[in-house]
Amino acid sequence: MATELSSFAELKKAAPTTPGSQIAAAPREKEIDAQGRAYATGRRKNAVARVWVKLGTGKITVNGRDQTVYFARPTQRMMIQQPFDVSERRGQFDVVATVSGGGLSGQAGAVRHGISQALSKFEPGLRGAMKTHGFLTRDSRVVERKKYGRAGARRRFQFSKR
Repeated sequence: MATELSSFAELKKAAPTTPGSQIAAAPREKEIDAQGRAYATGRRKNAVARVWVKLGTGKITVNGRDQTVYFARPTQRMMIQQPFDVSERRGQFDVVATVSGGGLSGQAGAVRHGISQALSKFEPGLRGAMKTHGFLTRDSRVVERKKYGRAGARRRFQFSKR
C-alpha cells in the first residue's frame, strides 16, 4: 500500500511538517557494570589500555601502581588528567588501568583515550566536550615498518664511492 514518489518535491510534501517531527538521535545511555564502573579500551601507537572508571576520590592506579610512580614525568601525568580537567570532574573518579605494549608516552596516550571513552560511557553528557577536544579519537599514527634494502623505514644505507 506504499505510494511511489517520483521526485524530491513529492517527498517533501509527504513528510510531516510539524516543528518537532524530525527524527532525533536517541540519547545515549549509561554503560555501567554491577560494581558501578564504566569500562573502555584506549589505544595509542602500540600501547593498549584497559580502563575502569568509578565514582571516588580521584585515585589513579596504573598496572597496580600509583600514577606518580608509573608515570614519572609530569607531562605524562598531565595528559592523563586532561579528560577530567575538560569535563570539570577532577578528583571525582577513581581510575584503574592496565596497560601493555609501546613505551611510556604511548601508554599515557592510551590511558587518556581510555579514560575519555569510559567517562563518556559513565556520563553521556560529557561526550560533546570530550569530542571537541579530540580525546575520543584514536590517534592512528604508528611507527612505519622497516623495508628491505633500507637501514630503517626510509633511511638508506650509507653510500660508498670506493
